[in-house]
Amino acid sequence: MGAARALYAAVLIVVGLVVQVSVLARLGLPGAVPDLLMLVVIGMAMTWGPTAGCVVGFAAGLCADLAPPADHAAGRYAFVLCLAGYVAGLFAQRGRQPRQSVVTTILVVVVLAALTTVLYAGVGALVGDTAARNVGLGRLMTTAVVYDALLAPFVVPLVMTGARRIDPQPLMPI
Repeated sequence: MGAARALYAAVLIVVGLVVQVSVLARLGLPGAVPDLLMLVVIGMAMTWGPTAGCVVGFAAGLCADLAPPADHAAGRYAFVLCLAGYVAGLFAQRGRQPRQSVVTTILVVVVLAALTTVLYAGVGALVGDTAARNVGLGRLMTTAVVYDALLAPFVVPLVMTGARRIDPQPLMPI
């Protein structure tokens, strides 16, 4: 990952984390909180590919794990976003055509919102966290999917456009 990519990712992770913790978490929405960090990771991964998505996802998740008011084991969200970045990166366009279909992007967000919610709860259950069981995983997953799908058309294209400007080289064919 080049210096420009790393700086762009770091800035978006910090801004996304601040907005998520200070604004989105305080909206008082029922169920889950919209996951702005996941959307940022998806945007970069769908532009730069699975390896960069994995690295950016791990960094974003680790920052979220360590940022107050974190109430869970450090590394839990890093693992989840690392996998989400890898999966989203598998949908990156190869070769000369850098444009993504809107439908593909929204479907990736919907699937990953559900997957990350279940995976986060599953990893939590392995380490003894019962919070997801008390809230209700079905309700939590439904609200996470709805909130992230509504926020995705505003966030993911902006992240992808910025990522293309930072590094205009398309991914090489596998």
